[in-house]
Amino acid sequence: MKSRKVKGIDPDGPLGDQLERIVRVRTDELCAFMPRAGDPAEVAHLHDMRIAAKRLRYILEIAEESFGPYAATAAKRVKELQDLLGEIHDCDVTLPRILALAERARAEDVRAALRRAGDAEDLEPKLATGGPNAQAHRGLATLATYSQARRELLFERFAAFWQGLEREGFRARLEYAAAERPPAPSPDVDAGDDGLSVASGASTPTP
Repeated sequence: MKSRKVKGIDPDGPLGDQLERIVRVRTDELCAFMPRAGDPAEVAHLHDMRIAAKRLRYILEIAEESFGPYAATAAKRVKELQDLLGEIHDCDVTLPRILALAERARAEDVRAALRRAGDAEDLEPKLATGGPNAQAHRGLATLATYSQARRELLFERFAAFWQGLEREGFRARLEYAAAERPPAPSPDVDAGDDGLSVASGASTPTP
């Protein structure tokens, strides 16, 4: 999935402002997949949403110290979302492979049954048993059932997780945090030999 272009970046402008622009675009990019990605059949949308989550996560992890305190929480939430969508994607990749193997095994057993039938006008039921992949069928069927059931369970978790983000006000709070600028740290203060506080790096008058 091609990322959206971030417009208005000023190389000479304040760093925080440029990072804010990126975060806003990446946040909008992520949220735009809903509600369509809420349909479990939208495999491509779910996959692209995972990529969008990864992009937002990376910029937050790099720049969260430039934003308000919720940015760190948002980075953790987005990582959880990315991981969950990644597990769903693994199921979407694995299940077709399992079904393809099962179909290949079935086709081999069909050919074996036809060879055993020879010139018979009809196929005896017993000739469809004991094929070269008879044992593999059960294992592949079990694996396909597991993969499909796990996918459905993970999708339910994803739907609930996204609803939780909406209740939390994830987008609004992240955009607000991206607009915040944490106060600059105060200079270190050391105590001099006379007990008076002297700013670090400051020169002391000579007597």
